Amino acid sequence: MSFGLGRGRALEPGAIGVGPEEMPPLPDDLLANPLGARLNPRAWFPDPSRPFEIEIGSGKGTLLLAQSAAQPATNFLGIEWAGEFYAYAADRLRRAGVANARMLHADATEFLRWRCPDAIVRVIHLYFSDPWPKSRHHKKRVVQDSFLCDAWRVLEAGGELRVVTDHDELWAWDMEHFARWCGTGPTPGHAGATPAFDLLAFEAPATAGADELVGTNFERKFRAEGRGFHACVLRKRG
Repeated sequence: MSFGLGRGRALEPGAIGVGPEEMPPLPDDLLANPLGARLNPRAWFPDPSRPFEIEIGSGKGTLLLAQSAAQPATNFLGIEWAGEFYAYAADRLRRAGVANARMLHADATEFLRWRCPDAIVRVIHLYFSDPWPKSRHHKKRVVQDSFLCDAWRVLEAGGELRVVTDHDELWAWDMEHFARWCGTGPTPGHAGATPAFDLLAFEAPATAGADELVGTNFERKFRAEGRGFHACVLRKRG
């Protein structure tokens, strides 16, 4: 993992960027002892008792900056795989003096699977994830049965997975998966009752602008290009 910002500047340890001392390497016996990698990301914040939300693919941190200001009693963890965007978002939050948002440079799906304890997250935000349009790359898409299994596990009862995309084919893929997890049929890897989620309409946060869904940089760019959008909420059943 890289936590530097380049040009001789580094993130202040323990302030915004999650450092190696807070997320140690995965143990060698991970497959034999999967619980051995679990940690409590709520402990990365001054007040771990606050509601906890995760954004997958934070980009330049626009949503985190807005939501952390609008919800000062909520802790936000942004997870970004692209090192340049991770550093940019972390520096924006640092310069704004944000105390309730942090950034993690990691694969978000792996973080949920191996690191997160059960029932600790109130909301998972998944906005404009990479559509990976080529068939051979579909396995790289965030929404998979395994991801939904992990999302269900880490969400608290009544917690939500909030999804927005501009990509029609990705939306069809997402809805095919969501139908399984919101229906009464078998859901791969899921040992709980079915339906696992309720499928609900998406409501824009108060921080979104007029006619916006979430107000991220990607949404504003795509809206200027005249693209349409799809959105929904999966709420974990109690």
